[in-house]
Amino acid sequence: MQYSQYYGQRNVDGYGAEVLAATQEEIDEVTSYFEWQAPELKIEFMQKVYAETVIGHRHDVWDIHTNRDRWWVITNPTNLYSQQQFPSMDLAVTFHMGLCLRIPRTGRQASNGRRVLPFGDVWNDLRAASAALGQAHNVADYQTIGVRCREVLLAFVAIAQDEHDWASEERPKRADFKAWAEIICNTALPGDSHKERRQLQKGLLTGAWTFTNWLTHAKSATWHDAETAVSTVEHAIGLATSLVIRLMRGVPDQCPECGSPHLRAEEGRRTDDMDILWERPRCNDCEWAGEAVPIDIEPLDDAEGLITREGGASDDEACSIMEVPLRGVRKPGDA
Repeated sequence: MQYSQYYGQRNVDGYGAEVLAATQEEIDEVTSYFEWQAPELKIEFMQKVYAETVIGHRHDVWDIHTNRDRWWVITNPTNLYSQQQFPSMDLAVTFHMGLCLRIPRTGRQASNGRRVLPFGDVWNDLRAASAALGQAHNVADYQTIGVRCREVLLAFVAIAQDEHDWASEERPKRADFKAWAEIICNTALPGDSHKERRQLQKGLLTGAWTFTNWLTHAKSATWHDAETAVSTVEHAIGLATSLVIRLMRGVPDQCPECGSPHLRAEEGRRTDDMDILWERPRCNDCEWAGEAVPIDIEPLDDAEGLITREGGASDDEACSIMEVPLRGVRKPGDA
């Protein structure tokens, strides 16, 4: 298989696109996806020819030549399109963007929100502190932001205490932030192999706590101090939230079966209680799956109805239905 990585090289096949540089990881991911979708085809040449960012989401377009035909592979989410059906790259990109936009925005927000459950209130408070920063004009305002940031940190350790059973000989007071930061980091990052990670996480949390406490009383506080408090707390809470969520959901650092670091979150429902949403880690390389844990109560009736449609094609209308992946056209009545 050949791959062109020369940035700025003109695509000689007439698509008007230039070859873009790509990392080996990107190449491997696209290759793995294509071989999964089309195992009977052999990739002979591939190149990344275009990239477009829409509302903060980057989509890369790959031109793939096989032993039989040619395909577009477009990422985020990844899908492939036959160049026989989509001879124009612009047509393929437009169609792909349409598929992305058809995913309900509320559904995306719910999925993203589940990544930080049950710490949603903590992030709401942090956003409020960030918004207050834009209205801060004097020392009292800066001190108030320090108070808000300190409350965010306390809310984080309070929720962590309620949501997980922390094995500790002595249970510190609920508002003893430093003691709870110590317990959380020691439990989530145990052993010598995590020494540096543990020290960094502890340093971020305790440093944020010390600084915000200072800011709440600092008569010399400036706007930059308030900004530093918000940014530092946001960074520390972001890493700590991810750490605790992975611990609560039993997500290992790598697949216990094959050692791959490529793990994804897989959501699903059980037939005996369809209102509870479950999640488990799954390996992209060997399909190992961890133990499922409940993450949200989301009645199925509420999840439905996000898209409503009226009307439809009658049986005698001539229409085509593209298969997934788009590798052929099937018409009503075809065998």
